[in-house]
Amino acid sequence: MVGFIALAGIIVRNSILLVDFIHLRRAEGAALRDALLEAGATRFKPIFLAAAAAMIGAAFIITDPIFQGLAISLVFGLASPTMLTVLAIPAVYVWLRDDRKPATPQ
Repeated sequence: MVGFIALAGIIVRNSILLVDFIHLRRAEGAALRDALLEAGATRFKPIFLAAAAAMIGAAFIITDPIFQGLAISLVFGLASPTMLTVLAIPAVYVWLRDDRKPATPQ
């Protein structure tokens, strides 16, 4: 149960960071796809580093026989949802809020 709470907190925080940045860019007048691309490029590193730090911290307790199951669930439970957050949040955002304007070429 503790592992689930830790995973849910990290993944929800990552999603909020991404969505908040998208809303900020949209409020500044950016097209949806431009805001999504910029949010993904800008927020990927902090999201990845937060997940990597938690995975590295959990990796140190893998050798402990009592907490080994928790550590394994944290390590693998952070890797896939982090990538899913970075890919699924923008995809769902486009699906629900698409304004049909193409991204401007950089």
